[in-house]
Amino acid sequence: MQTTPCSLRPFRLRPRDVLRVGGSGLRYRPLRAVLSALGLAIGIAAMTAVVGISSSSRTALDRELAALGTNLLTVGPGTDHGTGQKQELPETAPAMIRRVGPVQSVAAVGRLPRAAVYRNEYIPTALSGSIAVYAATQGLPEALRVPLVVGHWPNATQARLPVVVLGADTANTLGIHELRAASAAEGPNGVQVVLGGKRFTVVGVLAPSPLAPQLDRAALVGWGAARAELGFDGHPTTVYTRVRDDAVLDVHGVLAPTANPEHPEQVAVSRPSDALVARNASERAFTGLLLGLGSVALLVGGIGVANTMVISVLERRSEIGLRRALGATQGQIRLQFLAESLLLAALGGVAGVLLGTAVTGVFATTRGWPTTVPVWASAGGVAATLAIGGLAGLYPSVRAARMSPTEALAGT
Repeated sequence: MQTTPCSLRPFRLRPRDVLRVGGSGLRYRPLRAVLSALGLAIGIAAMTAVVGISSSSRTALDRELAALGTNLLTVGPGTDHGTGQKQELPETAPAMIRRVGPVQSVAAVGRLPRAAVYRNEYIPTALSGSIAVYAATQGLPEALRVPLVVGHWPNATQARLPVVVLGADTANTLGIHELRAASAAEGPNGVQVVLGGKRFTVVGVLAPSPLAPQLDRAALVGWGAARAELGFDGHPTTVYTRVRDDAVLDVHGVLAPTANPEHPEQVAVSRPSDALVARNASERAFTGLLLGLGSVALLVGGIGVANTMVISVLERRSEIGLRRALGATQGQIRLQFLAESLLLAALGGVAGVLLGTAVTGVFATTRGWPTTVPVWASAGGVAATLAIGGLAGLYPSVRAARMSPTEALAGT
């Protein structure tokens, strides 16, 4: 009776078996696995945190612009191209600008360079705290969309009286802490400061103004009171103009000739929200630099994983020889060590994403920003570590697969 020789076929490894065999090296050497994954985790955490903080900053800026609006234009004096000297806006500039159809509201301030603010008469003249004094028209808080944290804005009658509204930083500089404790309805009853050598009663304190930060360190008096008490000449320094959203560019083009028909070239028109956007753009440039540093850390982590896998192959020669002697193919040996490298990279990637997200959350919370970590950053971080883990484990896995059973067992 003739028998046909049976052909032996290698056992197929299921995905579950590949994970179990690949993870055996990590389980038996947990400290080495953790230290190797830590290098990848630091790189991914740095990159995730940088992207998350940048995204959180942009989200906060978008919310800020949505609240403040991008339809505010400012009109200020320009310079004479011939002499290079600063010019003045005409006294009629606010009224002329108010006549433009799409303009919704207009408010003006005028700088009083000779007036200084002191808490009382006993403060030395040199210690003015660099507080600027401005005459202000009605509707300034509405135009800038800046509320008062305490007190109220002077009405048309009070604007002719010696009363003053302080900027957010001015109140702290003058040490008027009781203003913070006063209710918004009652106002800071009876608190006075010395302004231009005369006593003015404080009736309110403005919140910080992102679109007009110069007013945070200023004292604002009524237009009429500035003329009567402080010798104000009536020339505005800045005219704040709110326009319809769909007409910002059109109004921007006509504001200069409207404010000063005789010399429109001596008028400067700007959009304060552009400064906020430019600030965010500069932060994005810095973000690119930090991403580069994170990439270097990720590359160093990948080299650490490759080094770990090479050492693992050398230490496990007997295991490789035994598995080859029992019938494991080169492809299965290669797959085992490649899976181990990928699991090690995945461990570092997931840990890095979690750590980077936590850092983003802490930083954003301290700055009052919403925590925003893009999904693509988290998924991309894990994908990047898997790619680096695959490249780092490629050479060790090929080296392990090329070992013959006799060579591997002879080395034990």
